[in-house]
Amino acid sequence: MLVGVVGKTNVGKSTLFKALTLAEAEVASHPFTTIKPNHGIGYVKTRCACEEFNKKCDPQNSFCIEGWRFAPVELLDVAGLVPGAHQGRGLGNQFLDDLRQADAFIHVLDISGTTDEEGKLTQGYDVTKDVSFLEQEIDLWFNNILNRYWSAILKRTVGDKEKMIAELSEKLSGLGIKKEHIQRVMSEFADERQWHDERILGFASSLRRISKPMILACNKMDMPDGKANFDKVQGYIKVPTCAEAELVLRRAAEKDLIKYIPGESDFEMVKANELDDKQKKALDFVSGLLKKWNSTGVQDVLNKAVFDLLKCIVVFPVEDEGKLTNKDGQVLPDALIMPPNSTALDMAYQVHSDIGDSFIRAIDCRTKKTIGKDHILNSGDIIKIVAGK
Repeated sequence: MLVGVVGKTNVGKSTLFKALTLAEAEVASHPFTTIKPNHGIGYVKTRCACEEFNKKCDPQNSFCIEGWRFAPVELLDVAGLVPGAHQGRGLGNQFLDDLRQADAFIHVLDISGTTDEEGKLTQGYDVTKDVSFLEQEIDLWFNNILNRYWSAILKRTVGDKEKMIAELSEKLSGLGIKKEHIQRVMSEFADERQWHDERILGFASSLRRISKPMILACNKMDMPDGKANFDKVQGYIKVPTCAEAELVLRRAAEKDLIKYIPGESDFEMVKANELDDKQKKALDFVSGLLKKWNSTGVQDVLNKAVFDLLKCIVVFPVEDEGKLTNKDGQVLPDALIMPPNSTALDMAYQVHSDIGDSFIRAIDCRTKKTIGKDHILNSGDIIKIVAGK
């Protein structure tokens, strides 16, 4: 799974990415700080099964803090977008190509209204413009790609909708677009007979909306016009965020200066006597923000992207259904993020292709019941896969 962190330049994309991953992304207050995309691993937050079974878990691909399991998801922070990107303006073509395989977008919005459409400092900018222009640029990018193949596909598939869907699926697979995405969009255009330019663009827009769902990280909420601008943005899943505050907390926790669980509404001082004046001032500021907003919003926006937009689940594969361990005796070692409606066989393949190929059955470790390959998994399931040799 890949979540793209997108937005115009100078809105805090790289700060949010850095807070989520603690990767060394460059952060600066000028346009196009990010040129090459930054790859990193963020973690969604969900309840761990360790508390339910009164066991101490031994996470391997993830980590657990006080019963909260943090499961890994790949993040990509790309170059800032400007109007005209689909025509190559700014770093547009590079930006868009980097996002081909993203499953969802976190659109970082400067909710303070202090950067214009070019990412330059200003005051009183209409933040709603940023939402529409970014979607329009991605729509036009999709549209440009569709137009490369559209006429030829129409000629080859006259009157055969299933064949048209199959050919479009093949041509657009490089964009991370699946057959079911195209089927859903095609149902919206079921009565279409004349595919003129406007309708093709409409098709591209619907395809973008379904295949690349988007959530808004309304960043810089702590600034004077943040709340008023936040209320102006309607019709989207949105989360008030302060990426800079989250980065302060995670850096301090990394150095064991504070105790902080990402996404929580408070933190605990551990080594107050080791803080310098600058660090104390920063943590005092963050403490005030948490009292007002209950969190920085950064963890919440990633969770909503994975669980609300993509409807994903988290499951725990084990090899011993009684002890909930792997072959090395590690308790609940892995937490896997799976798409909605994933089956036991899907999970087996995600663990390892060989296990999927030799799948015999699975066991639900809570009920101890045998389940088949087509059994639909629920979030939090603990599953043992029985495979042949």
